[in-house]
Amino acid sequence: MRNIVIVPTYEERDSIVVLLDALAATAPDADVLVVDDASPDGTADVVRAHPRFGPHVHLLERAGKDGLGAAYRAGFQWALQHGYEGIVQMDADLSHPPERVPALLDALRDVDVAVGSRYVPGGGSRGWPWRRRLLSRAGNVYVRAVLGLHVHDCTAGFKAFRAEALVAVGALTSQSEGYSFQVENTWRAQRAGLRVRELPIVFTERTAGASKMSTTIALEALRLPLVWRREELRHALAPRRPVEVGAA
Repeated sequence: MRNIVIVPTYEERDSIVVLLDALAATAPDADVLVVDDASPDGTADVVRAHPRFGPHVHLLERAGKDGLGAAYRAGFQWALQHGYEGIVQMDADLSHPPERVPALLDALRDVDVAVGSRYVPGGGSRGWPWRRRLLSRAGNVYVRAVLGLHVHDCTAGFKAFRAEALVAVGALTSQSEGYSFQVENTWRAQRAGLRVRELPIVFTERTAGASKMSTTIALEALRLPLVWRREELRHALAPRRPVEVGAA
């Protein structure tokens, strides 16, 4: 199976080399695609200077900052066009443990989507204040309740997909950003009947760069699950046309 790790970046020059080196050590057979949204700090130049650039590290440069979901959609499309079969998504800020990439990819032997989860036995978070922990827990309880999801870490941004699973969930045509993007793909995977497995990870609060979280992203994460659920109920309750049987 040809595997690739997709890493969106915006002003991540302080962490990207550390991540690329860690992935080379822990998942040497997997390629890496950095999707950079015209970082003014020169993140793309740092990627191009990496020793593995070309054979194993690739760079997709975009014209400007257009959101996390858009960056992942561009990366997914690139990976599918280049024939990769196992596709991992992860953050560039070292919050997702690179050493867990092989476990996520190995899980794809038996499932369609593998989720690096903070909320299964063995998972957790490190470096978060209690308010952040409470907000994350409450957000996941809210999403699970609204959408009826079985996955415990609905907002997880560390996942692995089979290529055909990405196509099945319509990841390239989704519209959401930020946490909503993560939730949407998990929700679509469950609704499509795909096999989803959660694997424990320890999420570590970033030590370099600045968080991309905003009020707009947070509000979208609250609003969109309600919109999706409303549409589901509307279709479920819509009257069906009677089947007309033609005369013999």
